[in-house]
Amino acid sequence: MIYEETLEELKERHIRLTDTRKAILAYMIESHEHPSAEKIYQDLLPNYPSMSLATVYNNLKVLVDEGFVSELKLPQDNTSYYDFLGHHHPHVICQNCGRIVDVMLTNLPDVKLAIQAETGFKITKTQTMIYGICPLCQEKKA
Repeated sequence: MIYEETLEELKERHIRLTDTRKAILAYMIESHEHPSAEKIYQDLLPNYPSMSLATVYNNLKVLVDEGFVSELKLPQDNTSYYDFLGHHHPHVICQNCGRIVDVMLTNLPDVKLAIQAETGFKITKTQTMIYGICPLCQEKKA
């Protein structure tokens, strides 16, 4: 359902719906992780052998620019990771291993409205990244 709604919205915005774009979109919707462009490319390559890594990057840029996917750049390795924006949520990132975890909180105050009221900015998108040490890295240090 999310896939079809997203395709329809892309059509309404006059964005071309190529087979590879649809495959990347489906991959992002179904992903339970935050893949890099390289991971998406490697995972889709068996079904799309003529697809290039540049095609994946170009399609991700369109999906980011159109607000369907967010790009998470981590300072640890300077790699971009991607997340489908079916809903806005903060991310917790391990400072040691770079693991990214979605945080699904339901009773968060609307920070966007508070920031708009205080600054006068019209907020167009938000991205919250919280850093810490994941349980696995904590165990390794203990």
